Amino acid sequence: MTLIIDIHALQTVPPSLINRDDTGAPKTAVFGGVPRQRVSSQAWKRAIRKFFKDSSGAESIGKRSLKLPEVIIKRAMEISPGLSETDAVERLKNLFKATAKNNKEKGISLKEPKKNEDDAERDAHSYPTTEALLFLSPQQIERAARAIAEKENGKFTKDEAKEFLNTAHSIDMAMFGRMLAGAPNYNIDAAVQVAHAIGVHESEPEFDYFTAVDDVVEDREEVGAGMIGTVQMMSSTLYRFASVNVAALAENLGDAEAARQAVALFVQAFIKSLPRGKQNTFANNTLPELVYVAVRDTRSVSLVNAFEEPVASEQGGRVHAAVEALAKEEAAIEETYGMKPLAAFVLGMKDYATNFEGIAQKVTMPELTSRIEEVLASQEVA
Repeated sequence: MTLIIDIHALQTVPPSLINRDDTGAPKTAVFGGVPRQRVSSQAWKRAIRKFFKDSSGAESIGKRSLKLPEVIIKRAMEISPGLSETDAVERLKNLFKATAKNNKEKGISLKEPKKNEDDAERDAHSYPTTEALLFLSPQQIERAARAIAEKENGKFTKDEAKEFLNTAHSIDMAMFGRMLAGAPNYNIDAAVQVAHAIGVHESEPEFDYFTAVDDVVEDREEVGAGMIGTVQMMSSTLYRFASVNVAALAENLGDAEAARQAVALFVQAFIKSLPRGKQNTFANNTLPELVYVAVRDTRSVSLVNAFEEPVASEQGGRVHAAVEALAKEEAAIEETYGMKPLAAFVLGMKDYATNFEGIAQKVTMPELTSRIEEVLASQEVA
């Protein structure tokens, strides 16, 4: 059956630069005809992956790098001390070639290391790299290394390559997916969607002019700054949204119970994580003022259109107005389309959660994840 977890959050960030574009300016978007602050989904997914690592350990998340061949080769030589680097490299090439389903595919393709200045031989400390970022789980890296260490003839079948590199996915791979252009058979469809966070109101970047004092010059009682500069910043109440397809997550992980635990971990990570851009400069370490979670058996429903008309500051404050708009949007969707969730929960600071009376059950953060797990356990997830 279809089982979707929709997570909505309102989170205010003070003057900050948590996500910037190629010019160093805060990312923005036009929505409802006005400019808003934007935080990309990639930035928040990176923060979520770091939360997984900090809370569950490095074994729960994959590695994404051009240099995974080096990691695999070095681990293979640790497992088999008698294995030469040349043989390890050749075996790795054969393993990656076996990922091609047919002659039309490249498989996981490699780039040869740069040659020495005399172009005579490969640098002793240089290894092949992948042509594009490769995403593997710790278990897949270990399996590949052991296969290279133990496979004396250095030849791999397509089934062996698939067993080593396309099973035992990490949590973040199962959630956010994997794309390999040269080996599409190894692609993983993402079970989690994360929207770009956008401000619920109109806003534009501001500039902070700063100076740095030269201590030696100051000791001499001379005047003048050691350097001057500017940094851009924005402050907004953001609407954040993510959706988890529980059945797809269970399929990617190969275990329904693991999927339920992963959902609970993702909900925590989504709420508590924060992109790290310029944190030392701005210390913008806030938490959401309100989180609304809906468990649906229909389809994912974003409530972003609650803010198509920018929220204005009122006597009760902008966050209060945003919470009201969010609750009204959910109520309107339920009334118009009949898409009432199987279960819904809300947690909020101050009295914000009262706006969801009749819509969602009020919970605390520790209660939220346990209630979600209970609902999922009561449903049949393929």
